[in-house]
Amino acid sequence: MKIRRILATAVAAAVTTPVVLLSAGPAFADTPKPATSKGAAAQQDDLDGPDFEELERLEAAYAAAEQKVEDLKAEREQVKNDLLAGNLGKEVVEELAAAEKAVADAKTARTAAEAVLTAAKEALTAIEADAAATPEQKTAAAEAVTTAEAEVAEAVTAATAADERLARATTAWNNARVALAQKGSLLAEDIKAAEQELAAAEAAVDAFWEDKGDFEECVEDGAVRSTLTGPKTITIGSSANFSLTVKNTSDRDLDSVRSYLFAAQLPESWEDIDEEHPDLDRYFDIEWKTAANPKWTELDFQDDAIELGAIGKGGKVDVTLRLTVDEDAPAGEGIAFTTGEYENEDGSCGISEQYAEVEFDIVEPGAEPEPEPEETASPSPSPSTSAPAPAATSGHTPQGGSSHIPVATGGELAATGSSDVLPQVAAAAGAALVLGAGAVFVARRRKVNA
Repeated sequence: MKIRRILATAVAAAVTTPVVLLSAGPAFADTPKPATSKGAAAQQDDLDGPDFEELERLEAAYAAAEQKVEDLKAEREQVKNDLLAGNLGKEVVEELAAAEKAVADAKTARTAAEAVLTAAKEALTAIEADAAATPEQKTAAAEAVTTAEAEVAEAVTAATAADERLARATTAWNNARVALAQKGSLLAEDIKAAEQELAAAEAAVDAFWEDKGDFEECVEDGAVRSTLTGPKTITIGSSANFSLTVKNTSDRDLDSVRSYLFAAQLPESWEDIDEEHPDLDRYFDIEWKTAANPKWTELDFQDDAIELGAIGKGGKVDVTLRLTVDEDAPAGEGIAFTTGEYENEDGSCGISEQYAEVEFDIVEPGAEPEPEPEETASPSPSPSTSAPAPAATSGHTPQGGSSHIPVATGGELAATGSSDVLPQVAAAAGAALVLGAGAVFVARRRKVNA
């Protein structure tokens, strides 16, 4: 797992849960260090060879153990719900219902047969007492009684069979319920064992890092600042160039700087997003080049960073980006945003607390371009009133512009763009980009030089 995947995941989370991110306040400005190194540990760029392979193995074991616990708990919860709802299997439930209906029908039939028999007996008694009754009438009345008695006997037999069927169905239902309850008990034992496996996997990850010696945390600062500009529109099936400038604003040289970039196609509303698989970058391909790396290099959203190398104090690197929109992309709105990080040979490192974003329209071939809006400057960051940590509010620039936006911690968002999703996702996803990177790099631990 690499940092790019973490950022893509964070961006997806931002798009699908904007309210959470936009209300998170100072959490973005002060990312806490995890209690253990799992998750962030897998992002270590300074581990190579056997060490990195061992770490990946330990992280995979931890993830598998964690998933096993979650799956077992979900299964046990389902068992509890099935017990409460009486979901004991289709055949068992249907047979019990059918048996109960058969008992009710047999009872009704027996009652009706007994009523016929009673009436036949009364008729026979009346005819036998009637001196004017003929022998034929007396014979017919006696035969009616005999027939009614036979029907009652059949009804009694059917009722007995129905009762026996119901008894068997009830036993099967009770057995199924007992089996389900036993399954829940066994799952409880399985969960206990799986949690022990998870604890052992976590201990193994912690032991790995303890064996590596002392580490220090990276920082979240303004040492690396980004500017991103691009066209107002991109035609479906074509490419467009964007410009990225990454500057070292610190008071020292930075030995290794890299940028992370993400582009997303925005739906018209939040309801159009598949929260489990947002896949908002599926319509884009991005390539990059610099003076030092003049050949186009494809950027894999899931894995890659733009490697910029060393940047001296006050220096900058200009990057040309080529964004291609797939032919099957829908028309609508899009956004691209970026942030950076650095690491030095002395072990110091950091993630930028700032991100840059640019908005654009995705248009059908032959579509008339919209008039260019008047350029307005980005709002200057102002101190936030959010407590406890002071930070800056965020603003947005028009489509085609650039922005230098600190992570929002409580300011109002400017409503730009035609879609109600765009201004919100710009801030939310940008915040997640910094949060996603910050969660890795602020928590990421480096060896302290002796």
